[in-house]
Order: sequence, then C-alpha cells, then structure tokens
Amino acid sequence: MRNPIIAALDVSTAEEALALAQAVAPAVGAFKIGKELFVAEGPDIVRRVRDTGAAVFLDLKFHDIPNTVAKAVTSAARLDVQLLTVHASGGTAMLRAAQEAAGDNGPLVLGVTVLTSMDESDLAELGIQKTPAEQVHHLAKLATTAGLRGLVCSPQEIAPLRELLPAEVQLVTPGIRPAGSASGDQKRVMTPADAINAGADWLVIGRPIYAAENPRAAAEAIRASLG
Repeated sequence: MRNPIIAALDVSTAEEALALAQAVAPAVGAFKIGKELFVAEGPDIVRRVRDTGAAVFLDLKFHDIPNTVAKAVTSAARLDVQLLTVHASGGTAMLRAAQEAAGDNGPLVLGVTVLTSMDESDLAELGIQKTPAEQVHHLAKLATTAGLRGLVCSPQEIAPLRELLPAEVQLVTPGIRPAGSASGDQKRVMTPADAINAGADWLVIGRPIYAAENPRAAAEAIRASLG
C-alpha cells in the first residue's frame, strides 16, 4: 500500500523544515509546503525538499484570474512538485486554465472546496446559503467538470463525494486528528483510519506530527493505525 500520509512542513525556516523532513521521511509518503514556509524561504525550499527524493505537495491555493493562475501552475510544474492546490471557487475558466497548464504529465491539480476551518455560519457570513456539505458537492462537480482530477475536502465529505464522483478522482483531506488529539482551529475532523476507510487517497497531517515531542514516532504511530 502506498503511504498516504502527507506531513505538513508548517514551520517558518528551511532549517526546521529540512530537519523535520529528514526525521519523518521514512514514515510518510510526501511533504506539504504551505504559505508560511514558502513565503519565508521561497521556491528554493521546494527544490531542497525535492532534492531529498521526497514528493512535494505545494499548498498555496492559487485563486486569481485564469491567466495568472495558469502561469503560477506552470512555474510550480517547473519546480517538479507532485501536487498543488487552486481554489475551486475561482470558477470554471480558472480551473480549466490551471489544468491545461499542468497538462497530463504535470502535477496533480487539486481543487480546494470548503476549508476545514469553516462551518455553516462561516459560509452564511459570505452570503452562501448552503451547508458545508452542499457547498463541497457543488464545488466538487464544478472542479471535476472543468477537468481537475483531484480535490481537497474535509474528512466528513469523503464518503458522499465517493458516491458522486468518478473513482479516479483523488481526494486529499486535511483535518486529520488521531484519537485524543486536540482539533485546534479545525471544525470538521476525523481520525486517520476513519478517513482512509471513507475513501481518502491522501491525509494531510500537521500539528499531530510536527508539534509532537517525537515527530518520527508520531508519524509511525499514525501509519500503524492505518493497518
């Protein structure tokens, strides 16, 4: 079985990121580089993590006019990342532009549906009169119709999406918390094993690994929990 754990390198310096990557690499399947680390260290940190042989998930959630997003995806592809994110709420033209820029052999473009920190009241604040599940389904159909082959969703939407979407669409889920872990600012969470059993392809795990007293041991325990 492919290791489905994506360890989030949610730290602020290259030194911290590379030390964490080295420590947990044998226990995970890929590393996520998000806004904090990318803004601090720039594209060079992507190259340095890729130089270790590890797969990279570049999670910058592009959301702009189609041409700008297409150029950003092209630049990300040159960095040899394996997965990247765009906001599905950017609309059909933007999503198609992103997928066309990635091409069939480029990184897997993932449409971010509804952030795991958001609930129904947060959507209502934005004028969206849908439940998170309804909005996720709406954006998932929009993104896949536009040609995307992957989505980011909360664990709670995995099973319904599996019934709605073609089997080849990959589902990447944050909001993963081992049993007994604090949920923090995540509102729609699930344990790693439950998320895999629901149909997730990849699990993005941050604080339960990088904030653990022993990140390697924490990652190994999560991997073991998957059976």
